[in-house]
Amino acid sequence: MKQPLAFPGWFRAASLCLCLAHAVTSAVLTNATRLESILDKYRDKDGEWWKARTRGKRAISEGDMHLILDLHNKLRGQVHPPASNMEYMVWDYELERSAEHWAHTCRWEHGPSYMLTQIGQNLGAHWGRDRPPTYHVQAWYDEVRYYSYPYSQECNPHCPFRCSGPVCTHYTQLVWATSNRIGCAINVCYNMNVWGMIWAKAVYLVCNYSPPGNWWGHAPYKYGAPCSACPASYAGGCRDNLCYKGVDRRPAPETEETNYIEPEPDAVRECHRNSRSRVLTGQQMDCDTKLRDRCKGTTCNRYECPPGCFDRHGKVVGTTSYDMQSSVCGAALHAGVIDNDGGWLDVTRLGRKQQFTKSYKNGIQSIGYNRSANSFKVQSVPVKAVACDTTVALFCPFKKPVRHCPRLYCPKNCLGGSQARVIGSKYYADKSSICRAALHAGVIQNEAGGYIDVMPVDRRRQYSGTSQNGITSESLRNPTGGKAFRVFAVI
Repeated sequence: MKQPLAFPGWFRAASLCLCLAHAVTSAVLTNATRLESILDKYRDKDGEWWKARTRGKRAISEGDMHLILDLHNKLRGQVHPPASNMEYMVWDYELERSAEHWAHTCRWEHGPSYMLTQIGQNLGAHWGRDRPPTYHVQAWYDEVRYYSYPYSQECNPHCPFRCSGPVCTHYTQLVWATSNRIGCAINVCYNMNVWGMIWAKAVYLVCNYSPPGNWWGHAPYKYGAPCSACPASYAGGCRDNLCYKGVDRRPAPETEETNYIEPEPDAVRECHRNSRSRVLTGQQMDCDTKLRDRCKGTTCNRYECPPGCFDRHGKVVGTTSYDMQSSVCGAALHAGVIDNDGGWLDVTRLGRKQQFTKSYKNGIQSIGYNRSANSFKVQSVPVKAVACDTTVALFCPFKKPVRHCPRLYCPKNCLGGSQARVIGSKYYADKSSICRAALHAGVIQNEAGGYIDVMPVDRRRQYSGTSQNGITSESLRNPTGGKAFRVFAVI
C-alpha cells in the first residue's frame, strides 16, 4: 500500500522535500520570546518533555488541530471541478491516538500494517526552521496541478520505490469525499532515518483519515453542483459547499496539550511521503466485527482477520452457517478457516436460515438460536498459480450468484514473455490475460510478479484501450458475448 517517492526535482540547497499520502505539520517559532512561551506551555512539571506521556495528554495542540481541520474543510469545499458529495470533515480522537502511537515509533513508513486497510494516512517530517501545519496541508492540496480529474493514473500514484515524476495522492486523500474524519499527531524523533539520511531532530507528523480514500481507478468525489449528491444521513444539510449535519461538529477542547516543536537553527529539511493508491479487494477487520455491521450497504467479499482473536473473538451464532450478528473472525475460528495467527477468508451470504445450532469447535463455543435470520458462511482463500496468458474466461468465469475466485499468483516477466491480449482499462474483457491485465493496471510489477485478486463482473458495453505500464490494451465496442473482470493487488 505504501511506497517511497523519488525526489521530483525538489532539491534545494537549504531544503529537501519528500512525499507521502499521510501528513505532517509544524508550528512556526518567530522569536525567542514566543519560543519561551511555547516551552512553558508544553513543559512537564519536572521541566522535561517529549517523554512517554500519560494518556490524558494530547499529541497535538488545540490550535494546530483546528488549523489542520479548518484548512482541510476549506480546501475540500473549493475543489474544481466542483464536488456534489464532498463531506464536511471532523476531528476524531481515536484517529489522533492511533496517529500518536505511530508517530512515536519514529519509523519513516506507513503503519501499523494491520490498520492500513482501515485508514488513510498522510505522513511528513522536517527539521530546521519551523513551519505552520497549514504549510504542509496546502502543499498536499497543491498537488492538484499533477492531477486530471478523474484520472489519478496520470500522476504516477503508485511507483514502486522512489518516484521520478509528480504525484498527487496527498491531494486525492485530502479531497476524498467520504473521508469525513481525521486525527493527527506530532512527535519529535531523534536520529530518524529518512530514506537513508539521519535527521538529528525530525518533527514527524502522522495524519490518519477514515474512511480511507485513494482507491485505485475511482475519482475522489462526484462531479456536480455542491451538496446535490450528499448521503441521506446529512438530511440536505450544506455548509461551504460541503455536506453538513447542521450542528457544531468541532471536538470539545481537552485541557492537557503536548505539541512542542524544537527549532533547528541551521538548514531546513522537509519530507512528505506518498503511498500508492489503494488497490485492495479484501479488507481487514477487528476480531469482534459483526458481518451485519461490516456489510451494511456493501457486498461482502474477502477479508483479513488480525492475529490474537482467539481470546477476543466476539459472539458466534450457529455452526457452518452463521447468523449475521456473528463476529466474522470468531466464525472463521469456529469453522477452522483461520487460527489465532489470523488470516484471509472469503465470506458468502446464504440468505435466511430458520435455525442456528450451537456447537463447540476449534476451541470456540457458538450460540444456538431457534429463529429465522440471514446467514453467511466462511471459507478459506485458495491460492492458484496461473500462466502469463491465462484468461478469466477459462479460469474463473462469471456466474450468478457471483462466486469467489481463488487468489492468483502471476509469474514474473509477463511483459515480454507473452503477447496475450489485454482488452480494456480498469474493467477488462474476460478474454484478456489476467496477469498482463494486472501489469497494465499497475497492481503487480513485471520484475517480481505477485499475488492478485480477481473479481468477475458482467460485461461492459464497451472497453477503452490505453497505454500504461508498458502494455497497450485494446478497445472493444459493443461486445456480443463474454463477461468482464477487475483485478486488485494483494497488499
